[in-house]
Amino acid sequence: MISEPATDVYDVTVGEFNGGRYRVFVFDGDVPTLVDAGLEGTVEEVVAGLDELGVEPERLVVTHGDGDHAGGVPALAEHYDLETWLPEGLDVDGHDPDHRYGDGDDVGRFTAVHTPGHTPEHHSLVDEDAGVAVIGDALFGADARGLPEGYYVLPTGYFSADLDEADASLEKLLAYDFDVGLVYHGESVTEAASEKIESFVNFAGKPE
Repeated sequence: MISEPATDVYDVTVGEFNGGRYRVFVFDGDVPTLVDAGLEGTVEEVVAGLDELGVEPERLVVTHGDGDHAGGVPALAEHYDLETWLPEGLDVDGHDPDHRYGDGDDVGRFTAVHTPGHTPEHHSLVDEDAGVAVIGDALFGADARGLPEGYYVLPTGYFSADLDEADASLEKLLAYDFDVGLVYHGESVTEAASEKIESFVNFAGKPE
């Protein structure tokens, strides 16, 4: 399944599990870019999705090292001869990246925002010019926890290395403005995404 949550930005489903989905995001443009690589076992599905779109990526950016985000890196990098960007502190077996990036760095069209907690090296990627951000696993779509679509929830402690840090790191995203915020679990938010993160972070009654 392929959808287009923003102009020339594609959500490509590469697998399903327990009613949820594994996905990658594809940004078409001057330098077609793949954000995350799916599982080691879903490489063929990523290639099939890209073939269906008629997009041949030139760059791969990885948000963090979970298997459903980094497992396909070696095979996809070889298949497409990709320029690869990995966050500082992340090693992927079988792959030596072309570039490392950290908080505040420009990564092609994106600004990298270090949002640790889910994993220590986790980064979100913001393209303010396009009004789109890849939130990664810093947040899940609310429907992943049985709530209405169009909003966010934190990943549970089960999925977070440090839930308190995951909560605190969201404040870094408030410096950026974007309408669409893409997540990998649950449905992405496609309207007023940064405003909804601000409401989530600065909730009513929050202690100062």
